[in-house]
Amino acid sequence: MKNKLLAQRARRKKRVSSNMHGTAERPRVSVYRSNKYIYAQAIDDDAAKTLVSADSRTLKESKTTKSEVAALVGKSLAEKLTIQKVTIAIFDRGSYLYKGRVKALAEGIRAGGITV
Repeated sequence: MKNKLLAQRARRKKRVSSNMHGTAERPRVSVYRSNKYIYAQAIDDDAAKTLVSADSRTLKESKTTKSEVAALVGKSLAEKLTIQKVTIAIFDRGSYLYKGRVKALAEGIRAGGITV
């Protein structure tokens, strides 16, 4: 059963991420979600560099749900992107479904003023 789930996840990542390519003006926002934390980084694929990153380990919020923390991570990433003068980004959810914490992160980025 585990191999079937991993195969589904690999197919989904290949389908979702294969057509995405970030540039300096329009970086790709990649998401990694663990059981405890959530990470997001803006990547310039042309130069193969990470422009900015944000994660939930640095937040000092307590008594909040994981989805609320993900939204705060999205807002933090959006603030860092506006400092870099980026207004548009491509959201790469990877192998994760667009729901829950991943959706909250994307909405947090949008709330921060970045078009995703």
